[in-house]
Amino acid sequence: MSEAAEVIDLGQRLPTEAEIKSAAEAAEAIARACEKNSGQLPFLDEAGQQVHLSPALCELVIDVLGHVTKGEMVTVVATGALLSTQQAADMLNVSRPFVSRLLKADEMNFIQVGTHRRIKLEDLMEYKRKRDQGRREAIDEIVGIGQELEEN
Repeated sequence: MSEAAEVIDLGQRLPTEAEIKSAAEAAEAIARACEKNSGQLPFLDEAGQQVHLSPALCELVIDVLGHVTKGEMVTVVATGALLSTQQAADMLNVSRPFVSRLLKADEMNFIQVGTHRRIKLEDLMEYKRKRDQGRREAIDEIVGIGQELEEN
Protein backbone atom coordinates (compact mmCIF):
# COMPACT_ATOMS: atom_id res chain seq x y z
CA MET A 1 0.00 0.00 0.00
CA SER A 2 1.40 3.39 -0.91
CA GLU A 3 2.01 6.03 1.74
CA ALA A 4 -0.65 8.31 0.21
CA ALA A 5 -3.25 5.54 0.34
CA GLU A 6 -2.41 4.88 3.99
CA VAL A 7 -2.95 8.53 4.85
CA ILE A 8 -6.53 8.60 3.59
CA ASP A 9 -7.49 5.07 4.59
CA LEU A 10 -8.17 5.44 8.33
CA GLY A 11 -11.71 4.17 7.81
CA GLN A 12 -10.31 0.79 6.74
CA ARG A 13 -7.36 0.35 9.11
CA LEU A 14 -6.18 1.28 12.57
CA PRO A 15 -3.90 4.30 12.85
CA THR A 16 -0.17 3.77 13.22
CA GLU A 17 1.68 4.74 16.39
CA ALA A 18 3.06 7.79 14.55
CA GLU A 19 -0.47 8.82 13.50
CA ILE A 20 -1.75 8.35 17.06
CA LYS A 21 1.03 10.54 18.44
CA SER A 22 0.52 13.15 15.72
CA ALA A 23 -3.25 13.21 16.32
CA ALA A 24 -2.75 13.67 20.07
CA GLU A 25 -0.36 16.58 19.54
CA ALA A 26 -2.61 18.19 16.93
CA ALA A 27 -5.75 17.79 19.07
CA GLU A 28 -4.06 19.47 22.03
CA ALA A 29 -2.69 22.31 19.89
CA ILE A 30 -6.03 22.90 18.17
CA ALA A 31 -7.93 22.79 21.47
CA ARG A 32 -5.56 25.35 23.02
CA ALA A 33 -5.77 27.61 19.96
CA CYS A 34 -9.57 27.41 19.86
CA GLU A 35 -9.85 28.10 23.59
CA LYS A 36 -7.54 31.09 23.26
CA ASN A 37 -9.56 32.51 20.32
CA SER A 38 -13.17 32.32 21.56
CA GLY A 39 -13.67 28.82 20.19
CA GLN A 40 -12.38 29.62 16.72
CA LEU A 41 -9.24 28.26 15.11
CA PRO A 42 -7.30 30.95 13.29
CA PHE A 43 -4.90 29.94 10.53
CA LEU A 44 -3.41 31.41 7.37
CA ASP A 45 -4.59 30.43 3.90
CA GLU A 46 -2.25 30.06 0.91
CA ALA A 47 -2.37 33.83 0.29
CA GLY A 48 -1.37 34.59 3.88
CA GLN A 49 -4.84 35.82 4.83
CA GLN A 50 -6.16 34.86 8.25
CA VAL A 51 -9.11 32.45 8.20
CA HIS A 52 -11.11 31.23 11.21
CA LEU A 53 -12.56 27.78 11.66
CA SER A 54 -15.90 28.07 13.51
CA PRO A 55 -16.29 26.67 17.05
CA ALA A 56 -18.49 23.80 15.79
CA LEU A 57 -15.88 22.81 13.22
CA CYS A 58 -13.12 23.07 15.83
CA GLU A 59 -15.02 20.61 18.01
CA LEU A 60 -15.53 18.27 15.05
CA VAL A 61 -11.82 18.28 14.16
CA ILE A 62 -10.83 17.73 17.81
CA ASP A 63 -13.37 14.90 18.10
CA VAL A 64 -12.02 13.15 14.98
CA LEU A 65 -8.45 13.53 16.22
CA GLY A 66 -9.53 12.22 19.63
CA HIS A 67 -10.73 8.98 18.04
CA VAL A 68 -7.45 8.60 16.17
CA THR A 69 -5.60 9.27 19.45
CA LYS A 70 -7.49 6.31 20.97
CA GLY A 71 -6.26 4.14 18.10
CA GLU A 72 -9.70 3.90 16.48
CA MET A 73 -10.61 3.81 12.80
CA VAL A 74 -12.35 6.98 11.63
CA THR A 75 -14.82 7.50 8.79
CA VAL A 76 -16.56 10.79 8.09
CA VAL A 77 -19.97 10.25 6.50
CA ALA A 78 -22.14 12.96 4.96
CA THR A 79 -25.70 13.07 6.33
CA GLY A 80 -27.22 12.28 2.93
CA ALA A 81 -25.02 9.24 2.46
CA LEU A 82 -26.32 5.82 1.55
CA LEU A 83 -24.54 3.12 3.53
CA SER A 84 -23.95 -0.51 2.70
CA THR A 85 -25.11 -3.10 5.21
CA GLN A 86 -21.46 -3.60 6.24
CA GLN A 87 -20.96 0.14 6.85
CA ALA A 88 -24.17 0.24 8.89
CA ALA A 89 -23.04 -2.78 10.88
CA ASP A 90 -19.68 -1.14 11.56
CA MET A 91 -21.39 2.02 12.81
CA LEU A 92 -23.73 0.03 15.08
CA ASN A 93 -20.90 -2.28 16.20
CA VAL A 94 -22.89 -5.36 15.14
CA SER A 95 -22.49 -7.99 12.41
CA ARG A 96 -23.62 -7.50 8.83
CA PRO A 97 -26.03 -10.48 9.09
CA PHE A 98 -27.62 -8.81 12.13
CA VAL A 99 -28.24 -5.64 10.07
CA SER A 100 -29.67 -7.80 7.27
CA ARG A 101 -32.11 -9.36 9.75
CA LEU A 102 -33.12 -5.87 10.94
CA LEU A 103 -33.87 -4.87 7.37
CA LYS A 104 -35.86 -8.05 6.67
CA ALA A 105 -37.88 -7.47 9.85
CA ASP A 106 -38.59 -3.85 8.80
CA GLU A 107 -36.80 -2.57 11.90
CA MET A 108 -34.92 -0.06 9.74
CA ASN A 109 -35.72 1.60 6.41
CA PHE A 110 -33.56 0.85 3.40
CA ILE A 111 -33.43 1.46 -0.33
CA GLN A 112 -32.91 -1.30 -2.88
CA VAL A 113 -30.21 -0.29 -5.38
CA GLY A 114 -30.05 -3.09 -7.92
CA THR A 115 -29.40 -6.18 -5.85
CA HIS A 116 -27.91 -4.21 -2.95
CA ARG A 117 -29.65 -2.71 0.05
CA ARG A 118 -28.57 0.79 1.07
CA ILE A 119 -29.43 2.54 4.31
CA LYS A 120 -29.73 6.30 4.63
CA LEU A 121 -27.51 7.61 7.39
CA GLU A 122 -30.44 9.45 8.98
CA ASP A 123 -32.45 6.19 9.10
CA LEU A 124 -29.52 4.39 10.72
CA MET A 125 -29.10 7.16 13.29
CA GLU A 126 -32.85 7.09 14.05
CA TYR A 127 -32.69 3.33 14.63
CA LYS A 128 -29.62 3.81 16.85
CA ARG A 129 -31.36 6.58 18.83
CA LYS A 130 -34.41 4.37 19.45
CA ARG A 131 -32.23 1.37 20.33
CA ASP A 132 -30.16 3.41 22.78
CA GLN A 133 -33.29 4.91 24.34
CA GLY A 134 -34.76 1.43 24.80
CA ARG A 135 -31.54 0.29 26.45
CA ARG A 136 -31.56 3.27 28.82
CA GLU A 137 -35.17 2.56 29.78
CA ALA A 138 -34.39 -1.13 30.40
CA ILE A 139 -31.41 -0.21 32.60
CA ASP A 140 -33.55 2.27 34.55
CA GLU A 141 -36.17 -0.45 35.07
CA ILE A 142 -33.56 -2.93 36.29
CA VAL A 143 -32.11 -0.33 38.67
CA GLY A 144 -35.62 0.37 40.00
CA ILE A 145 -36.26 -3.34 40.58
CA GLY A 146 -32.92 -3.63 42.36
CA GLN A 147 -33.76 -0.68 44.61
CA GLU A 148 -37.17 -2.16 45.44
CA LEU A 149 -35.56 -5.46 46.38
CA GLU A 150 -33.03 -3.71 48.62
CA GLU A 151 -35.82 -1.86 50.42
CA ASN A 152 -37.66 -5.12 51.22
